[in-house]
Amino acid sequence: MTEKIARLQQMIDESSRIVFFGGAGVSTESGIPDFRSQDGLYNQKYDYPPETIISHSFFVKNPEEFYRFYRDKLLIEGVEPNIAHKKLAELEAAGKLKAVVTQNIDGLHQSAGSKTVYELHGSVLRNYCTKCRRFYGHEFIKNSVPLPICECGGLVKPDVVLYEEGLDNEIIENSVKAIGEADMLIIAGTSLVVYPAAGLVRYFHGKHLVIINRDATPMDNSADLVINEKIGEVLGQIKV
Repeated sequence: MTEKIARLQQMIDESSRIVFFGGAGVSTESGIPDFRSQDGLYNQKYDYPPETIISHSFFVKNPEEFYRFYRDKLLIEGVEPNIAHKKLAELEAAGKLKAVVTQNIDGLHQSAGSKTVYELHGSVLRNYCTKCRRFYGHEFIKNSVPLPICECGGLVKPDVVLYEEGLDNEIIENSVKAIGEADMLIIAGTSLVVYPAAGLVRYFHGKHLVIINRDATPMDNSADLVINEKIGEVLGQIKV
């Protein structure tokens, strides 16, 4: 572990255009459950499978059940950025990190101070009326039971990408550009099996590819450095 941290430190020191690509594992140390972990949402019992509930068609057909699940499992309050989020913000402030590309919807990177964050799957902190497009905060969703209804009468929807929905083109383009221009890519907390998000890492052609993840990933053999430890414990040892 000590040797790998030293190698990671050296790579960061000699890099000036770092991009961080993160998944659910980045936020688990803040208390947010990983969808696919043994105790994650996908292994719990509900009236419908979680994959079905958080789909576009289910939201349209059964919004009350969608919001019952959404408030209970996705609208998590009282969580704070962990050391990984904070270290990334420090690296950005120092001019080393150029962008964070995240699959998470919790907004913790911004809470930690990161400025350039591309949220591939949206954010629970933003919500909009499906009729007039007026935006609402997460408190409105939390307190509007059973359904969050806009003043115009339209149903308010979280600004998150549900199953059956496409990713935002502008965010994809910005992510591809950042990764393509990076001299170092740190991939952390993701199994790299969720597409199209996982496919973005293929645009990296820089010098150092690092993977920090508890389990093996399909790209381990292509990485210059693989660390199978908690992300916070790893990044917490890095000096900016």
